[in-house]
Amino acid sequence: MDKLFRIGLRMSIALGASWLALGQDQVPLPPAPPDVPIVAPVPPIPPVPPELEDWAPMPPAKELTVPEWPDMPLPPIPPIRPFSLRLSEDLAGMTAKLPESLAKVETFRQQAMALALQAPLPPTPPRSSDQDNHYYERGQSNLDANRWDKAVENFGEVVSRGGARADGALYWKAYALNKLGRRDEALAAIADLRKNYASSRWLDDARALEIEIKQAGGKPVSPESADDEEMKLMALNSILNSDPERALPLLEKLLHSSQSPKIKERAMFVLTQSGSSQARQLVVQIAKGGSNPDLQMKAVHYLGVMGAKQELGEVYGSTNDVEVKRAVLHGLMVAGAKEQLLAAAKSEKSPELRQEAIHWLGTMGAEPELWQLYQAEQSIEVKQSLAHALFIGGKTDHLLEIARTAKEPELREQAIHWLGASGSHQAGDALAAMYANESNPEVKKQIIHALFIQNNGKALVEIARKETNIEMKKEIVHRLSVMKSKEGTDYLMEILNK
Repeated sequence: MDKLFRIGLRMSIALGASWLALGQDQVPLPPAPPDVPIVAPVPPIPPVPPELEDWAPMPPAKELTVPEWPDMPLPPIPPIRPFSLRLSEDLAGMTAKLPESLAKVETFRQQAMALALQAPLPPTPPRSSDQDNHYYERGQSNLDANRWDKAVENFGEVVSRGGARADGALYWKAYALNKLGRRDEALAAIADLRKNYASSRWLDDARALEIEIKQAGGKPVSPESADDEEMKLMALNSILNSDPERALPLLEKLLHSSQSPKIKERAMFVLTQSGSSQARQLVVQIAKGGSNPDLQMKAVHYLGVMGAKQELGEVYGSTNDVEVKRAVLHGLMVAGAKEQLLAAAKSEKSPELRQEAIHWLGTMGAEPELWQLYQAEQSIEVKQSLAHALFIGGKTDHLLEIARTAKEPELREQAIHWLGASGSHQAGDALAAMYANESNPEVKKQIIHALFIQNNGKALVEIARKETNIEMKKEIVHRLSVMKSKEGTDYLMEILNK
């Protein structure tokens, strides 16, 4: 304990001396307070009680030994660099790494550009007819939802464009204006229709609508008009379930009236469910142009759903309207009429309609018919459509034949592209085998691209090992560098380790 006391005393003296040294130039310390006992006096220890005198005394405590405080030198404090020096050094380090960073950026840029070149081109702006159809269909949807003011805006946009559907848009604009109670504007729209489209097939419907408007002239629009349409729909459903044959005259009258699209479409549906020859003939009559164009398209669609192949053929031969013929070709596809589609693809003079028929044959998987057409075809554009149709049908055998034997390089490239898009690794192996005997650089590049689309790293590595043209080999290595392929990664490591 004495040793511990001595150590404490030395530390106190040293600390006091330090304070004195530091305080020489400072303000003198305030006078010490009068002597005050730091520790309260300890009370005397009471005597040991008699009953505890026999207890054995505690053994004396062992003296604690405190080691001397070792002299441990402090580590040197590093000098503080000025901020300007640190900034200049950091900038120097960044500048030293700048060429490497720029090189990486350039590499990524080149890869992105290469991928962008392989990406499909952005969609072309919609044609005016497509925009007309868009606004027209929105107008029809707003009519069905009783949003008459929105329908007026949509059909007015179609009218202002003056396209092929402007006459129908004028009719429906007048219809919506009448629902809003704006009868004078509705009659003005009908007058515009009669003046500017004297041969329109909407004139009969417009005449019926005009009579209805004039008969209701001066009367407010009934808020129950929407309910009336709902009641008519309920009545049509009832007729469908009870006795459709008795309803034929009523349905025919509805189809030629100024009722809403919902009512007319439902009436057409009732006719298709009738099963009678008279009802079927009425649908064919409308499909041949016996009503407005909207209802005609709907009739063509229902004939396809009904599987009326012969009737669709009659409609196709009775019209020169390209849009109606396109609808008939789609209806033939729905009806499963391969023979009629094949006949249209062979004899149709319009290239657009021929390609439409070919497309639907591809959707039906009619590979024998498509190959028959291909072998007899002379037009390169039609042959390309046939190659695409074979791809849609999921058949690769004839595509491989085109890729191997076609005389036109662009046709071969087209077939190779669709083989790559098919995702068939069997086709990929065949393309890799073709590569070795190919002399046309563009065709070889198309094969590389097709294998890249398939993510067929194994085939790309195989042709890269045998390729002697350094530029073509770079093309393959570049594709492998952006693919997730184990074979491709292993091959790139081999190149790096050489």
